Amino acid sequence: MRIGITGASGMIGQSLIALAAGSGHEMISYSRRPGAALPLVTKTLVSSAADVLPETRLDALVHLAGESLFGLWTVKKRDRIRRSRVDLTRQVIARLKTWDAANRPQVLLCASGIGFYGDRGDQILEETSSQGAGFLAELCRDWEAAAREAVAIGIRVVHLRTGVVLGQNGGAFPLMRTAFLLGAGGRFGPGRQWMSWIHEQDQVALMLWAIETESVAGPLNLCSPHPLTNADFTRQLASHLHRPAFMHVPALALRLLMPGMADEMLLASQRAFPRVATDLGYQFALPDLGDALTALR
Repeated sequence: MRIGITGASGMIGQSLIALAAGSGHEMISYSRRPGAALPLVTKTLVSSAADVLPETRLDALVHLAGESLFGLWTVKKRDRIRRSRVDLTRQVIARLKTWDAANRPQVLLCASGIGFYGDRGDQILEETSSQGAGFLAELCRDWEAAAREAVAIGIRVVHLRTGVVLGQNGGAFPLMRTAFLLGAGGRFGPGRQWMSWIHEQDQVALMLWAIETESVAGPLNLCSPHPLTNADFTRQLASHLHRPAFMHVPALALRLLMPGMADEMLLASQRAFPRVATDLGYQFALPDLGDALTALR
């Protein structure tokens, strides 16, 4: 297959490129930086405000580009997050509608997140579960709605509802590991909130599986079938690193340091389950946290 990818320079983009190229697929990246070159990428096309998606023949498109969620959620930050996800996705779909039908991808994988479900306590959240409340829930709703417009031009659309991705070279895990190695690791708030996590290896394998599996469409929870409470996750990580985990960060302190973001990303409880993947026979390589942490050494 000939697979296009936006956001190719990020941790997930790089891992997907390595896996897909190693499986014999041809990778085409889109970048705002002229002259940008990535290993294993056949060709890089330059995106711009005038042309967000230069036309070429594609079998699949993976749209991962977007402003990082980490940082202070000021009004300007939230606006950048929304524009880089919802507005940019609308522009991508509008551009695809102008492409020659023979060049259009058959499938679009568009990033989203389990933030769609909001803070749901102990409730098990599958792809059919309703939308929650909050900035992230509304963002994911509108983001997915923008991507879904591609269905009208015959493109199969998959919404990647990603949990916490554990990877060696990016995301939250290097920060977690550093904090624990320094003896500053511990649970967030009460620790009862559920964390839906996935190892980077399963994240990208699931994405390639979704591209290759024609029956996969709509929301896809990208998370291990074994979520953990924040307290249990913390205990296992501390044990794996042979460090204590006595540093408890009170919820109030988190809210004061990271208003908005703390409640929706660190304290929200999301007990997601990958129902679509498991029902269609996907076999997780690293479904248990212990094995996933060992693989990250």
